[in-house]
Amino acid sequence: MQRDGLPIEVVGVQAAGAAAYPASLTAGEPVQLERMRTMADGIAVGLPGKVPFETVQRYVGDVRTVGEDSLSKALLLVLERAKLVVEPAGAAAVAAVLDEPKRFEPPVVVVLSGGNIDPLLLMRVIRHGMAAAGRYLSVRVRIPDTPGGLAMLLARVAELDANLIEVLHERISETLSLEEVEVALQLELRGEDHRERLLAGLVANGYSYTLN
Repeated sequence: MQRDGLPIEVVGVQAAGAAAYPASLTAGEPVQLERMRTMADGIAVGLPGKVPFETVQRYVGDVRTVGEDSLSKALLLVLERAKLVVEPAGAAAVAAVLDEPKRFEPPVVVVLSGGNIDPLLLMRVIRHGMAAAGRYLSVRVRIPDTPGGLAMLLARVAELDANLIEVLHERISETLSLEEVEVALQLELRGEDHRERLLAGLVANGYSYTLN
């Protein structure tokens, strides 16, 4: 395609859990998906229609797929930076650019389409997006069952500059020995680098952990 004498590439984006077009374009005809699973229900189409399939064949140069983590991060980015509420399907194109920014030659225009999202789903997607971006962490840490053990762990977390949202102190479990307890922490962080520093800091202070 061209506009004003300049080439234009049209790129389609689908959720990886409901991506009928890549296989269909390879086969040269619509191919039915056996199953679909994605939060982006607005683009969850198991069998491309004849007319849109022929249009995509003619005008679309490439079809990319994006995962659920990428969709969540894209929705969160659009909400924070552009102050726009879009549904996961509407943020798919943003997710593709975030996944592989060097794939797209500027100038790049991303279409945001659809704001039909339930508030409860939006809350879950935001939380998922924060976790995927390294800004939210749910972790379980084992500590010695001694006086001051919990206080010492929380002090180390504070020194690592993490914001504590919630803490659960579990003393009884078939997986714990008599000399230890498990602490479930919900933390707010600044990003993936901060997340890695915090986990490394826990290990450096002698703690073992598991991620939820």
